[in-house]
Amino acid sequence: MTTTRTRTASRDQLTETAADAAIEQACRILRLPTIRGRFADIAASATRQQASYKSFLVELLAVECEDREARRRERLVRQAGFPRTKRIEDFNFDANPNVPAALIHTLAKGAWITAGQPLCLIGDSGTGKSHLLIGLGIAAAEHGHRVRYTTAAALVNELVEAADDRHLSKTIARYGRVDLLCLDELGYLELDRRGAELLFQVFTEREEKASIAIASNAAFSEWARTFTDPRLCAAIVDRLTFDAHIIETGSESYRLKTTRQKQQKAATASTPRHRPQ
Repeated sequence: MTTTRTRTASRDQLTETAADAAIEQACRILRLPTIRGRFADIAASATRQQASYKSFLVELLAVECEDREARRRERLVRQAGFPRTKRIEDFNFDANPNVPAALIHTLAKGAWITAGQPLCLIGDSGTGKSHLLIGLGIAAAEHGHRVRYTTAAALVNELVEAADDRHLSKTIARYGRVDLLCLDELGYLELDRRGAELLFQVFTEREEKASIAIASNAAFSEWARTFTDPRLCAAIVDRLTFDAHIIETGSESYRLKTTRQKQQKAATASTPRHRPQ
């Protein structure tokens, strides 16, 4: 009797080990990394709770779906090419009352991207334009949108090289496929006619189909310095402002203000205090 029980226990143990190995292999083949890593813990929990087979399966599939969606969001943020991580929740709205917090939080939900509307962030350097641009771009990627970040100068350079290498149409089409194009530092540098015309082609490709968000340190009336051809400048402004959300971030630099405050605090702290005699 003892020998029979021992053999049965060994067979059961071997069967469980073999089952674990089979699950491991199947998860690798089917590319289910979360189930592969967590099935043992979830199975043990289901046994303790006397869960049904269907409940156990639902739990397995749910954790795989949740983890896969999280990895997809991370991949979309990474592929967007943001130079640094800036989130809307980290923006100091108290420091810049020109920025409407309610509107920014509404934009972070992404309905304007689905509608293909433009967004223009206009203001002097240090007023938070790039922070807002990147923050809204990251929020869009985390909501499942395909996003691409670049500066105006970098995009123009890429388009010029593509034109010289005779694959301009493919490059423009690639920028046309993303749901949101975040274009930073528009207006910082003067563009020659060729560069402006190439940039205009990207805007035309996306017009009323996919969103563009731009950050510029120049008011629209000053864009003639960047786009020296008056007609081309007017056409670009028209495409970027039609049905657009326009936010003016003001002229007082948050960075400069913060630096001055730190310097004042440091000066105050270093000033010796005289004790009363």
